[in-house]
Amino acid sequence: MYSAKEIADFIDKEPLLQDVIALKSVVWINPNRKTKLETLDFSITKEDMLAAEALWNRFAPFFYEAFPETQKSDGILESPLKELPNMKRLLNENNSKIDGRFFLKCDNKLPIAGSIKARGGFYEVLHYAEKLALKAGILKDSDYRAFASPEFKKFFNNYKIGVGSTGNLGLSIGIISAALGFQVTVYMSADAKPWKKDLLRKKGVKVIEFSGDFSEAILAGRKQTKADAMAYFVDDENSKELFLGYSVGALRLAKQLELENIQVDAQHPLFVYSPCGVGGSPGGVAFGLKQIYGNHVHCFFVEPTHSPAVLTGLLTGKKSRISVQDIGIDNKTEADGLAVGRPSSFATSMSSHLISGLYTIEDSKLFQMLSQLMDTEQIFLEPSATAGLIGPQRVLETNYAVRNNLNMKNATHIVWATGGDLVPEKERLVYYNRGLAVLN
Repeated sequence: MYSAKEIADFIDKEPLLQDVIALKSVVWINPNRKTKLETLDFSITKEDMLAAEALWNRFAPFFYEAFPETQKSDGILESPLKELPNMKRLLNENNSKIDGRFFLKCDNKLPIAGSIKARGGFYEVLHYAEKLALKAGILKDSDYRAFASPEFKKFFNNYKIGVGSTGNLGLSIGIISAALGFQVTVYMSADAKPWKKDLLRKKGVKVIEFSGDFSEAILAGRKQTKADAMAYFVDDENSKELFLGYSVGALRLAKQLELENIQVDAQHPLFVYSPCGVGGSPGGVAFGLKQIYGNHVHCFFVEPTHSPAVLTGLLTGKKSRISVQDIGIDNKTEADGLAVGRPSSFATSMSSHLISGLYTIEDSKLFQMLSQLMDTEQIFLEPSATAGLIGPQRVLETNYAVRNNLNMKNATHIVWATGGDLVPEKERLVYYNRGLAVLN
């Protein structure tokens, strides 16, 4: 905990923190963003990202065998990039005009788990499974279809996997671990939606529920899992492998932009708006995009006003050593995937130099945009995944584009939709109606 004097000192140094504590929606432009990436000494490199992509490709035969829905894509898991002309038109009616093109990166449509968390969660479990199989000498002739075999499932059933989650990461880890044969336990915080817990249990996953938030769930999960020599903990606050798995999304997006004949250079800036929990998934994406496009890509994170974990860590300079509760914020939000009080140590240390900024958003706005996106584009997202839709306009409120001499008429805006495909129809209708209530 921090004393009242320490918090007052934080506010004196960064006055914006006062508005954050008052739960106001704010926009923060990062003064510590580095324009010369070669001067940054990160613990991972572009080569690590390319190696991660290679692992994904090795496991394509496994996905083809184990998940029939991936056969059309030959076992490659990827989501569409969809332009949003109708939503852009609606947003422009009542707010500042969005120049350039406006897209949705539809990770809500990622096969199997329906969220961006599959990129990191699946990757870390696959990385661990491959390591075990190679060490045991059971992977013959590099035939990765074998990972779907009864023999491999029997082998992996000797091992356990644990993870702490507010929802979507738990779904991803649970689904892939159970499919491989691992004994898997998901430690879920109170804000995790009941349907996500039910779905995990149907997949054969052990779910342990907590009355507290994500920090309590991950702390207990880490402690219990690491006490077992045959268990492996996927640590959302400290994982290199999760981060690398997310970073591959940048390589995939770059290929999609190329297919769309979209340039990214000094005269054609790229803006990416990503919902943010502990910071691992948007941080991994930002890292990957920076490796590809350098200063021509501008990455912005989005957090709920009641759960500004990364913003609190960056404004105070304490990063993962401070939580939103330490400054009097309750960490209560309907955006369950973003209901995080303390940021990732691993991800935030890198993102602090990579992102262009961060803005916060009220829950009511999330539901409003959920309904509007359904009405204009017939696309359903869960509430947290809509957070980036007002990104272009929030950034326009600042002088960021002018200060950086950016040609916004040639800009490409990409909203990273982080989840929603597995939400049950009953829940979808509830969310949609909540959005209508806000609009009316």
